[in-house]
Amino acid sequence: MELIIATRNKGKIREIEEALSMPGLRLLNFEDFDEFPEPEETGATLEENALIKARAVAERFGSPALADDSGLLVDRLGGRPGVSSSRYAGPEGDPERNMDRLLSELEGVPAAARTARFACVIALVIPGGEERLAHGECEGVILEERRGSGGFGYDPVFLPAGFERSMAELTLEEKNAISHRGKALRAMRQFLEHEGGQVLQ
Repeated sequence: MELIIATRNKGKIREIEEALSMPGLRLLNFEDFDEFPEPEETGATLEENALIKARAVAERFGSPALADDSGLLVDRLGGRPGVSSSRYAGPEGDPERNMDRLLSELEGVPAAARTARFACVIALVIPGGEERLAHGECEGVILEERRGSGGFGYDPVFLPAGFERSMAELTLEEKNAISHRGKALRAMRQFLEHEGGQVLQ
């Protein structure tokens, strides 16, 4: 069985490969192809954007594709940056600038009011067939400054509930055990383990 990971984000690819390492499943990514679709994420929700990406890759190569769309939802900011998380400080998607804007907007806000959650949607698209979504969330708070060098995106400023280390200070195994993406991927893995042989040809 083959499944194409529909992203160029190497951090996401690493986490997806770790979570979906299964006997009989071969995971491909953009490095396995000469050209790789990069559709514009025009959806109003994480679900819509995940499907846009997975559909584009599934249609281009005629193979099952899996895509992730994730967002950081900060209560004090009314759920922002949300679906615009990767482009919060501009269309170029610079994670450092995104964190700078977030920390600036929360400057002076006490820890108790810095609650937030990461949300993830995993979309699986089978060409001409089934589409499946899996969801995951991770609760926490936004730190006042960056901590740690692991992970990617907003990980250095996100403190998961029940932890004293930021998401960027966790090992990949620790992160996958609690993260929004890890939870969504476990749900998708369960589906693949039970029905993968029927839907992935």
